[in-house]
Amino acid sequence: MRLGSGIHCAALAFALLLPPGCASRDPARDASEARDASEALARNQALIVAGNQAYRSGRYELAAKRYAAAAVAKQDDPAAYFGMGMALARLGRIDESRAAYTRSRELARQRPRRRRRIARAVAARRRRS
Repeated sequence: MRLGSGIHCAALAFALLLPPGCASRDPARDASEARDASEALARNQALIVAGNQAYRSGRYELAAKRYAAAAVAKQDDPAAYFGMGMALARLGRIDESRAAYTRSRELARQRPRRRRRIARAVAARRRRS
């Protein structure tokens, strides 16, 4: 056995023993990633608000587009899919509406707190109808 290969094996073994996260991180990169995530969340929320306004004013096609854009901005947000389902149902696009509702329900099950919020929104909508 050559000495060089033993050193490589020892270095590899040592590297595998290091816990994840011990590597040096770039603080500027971390801050940039946090800022990007925050901006995506703000964009998502703004699109949902715009979708809600369009829906309330009866502009269901625009509402569906806004909710779809919100779903692209943040793919794990059940509110975007729920709103899209409501708008698509008003447009008579029932199959697409069901798919959006199904996706919303799947995402909401992953997030119990959001599921309660959606349930309250549905209950409030039923009371208004």
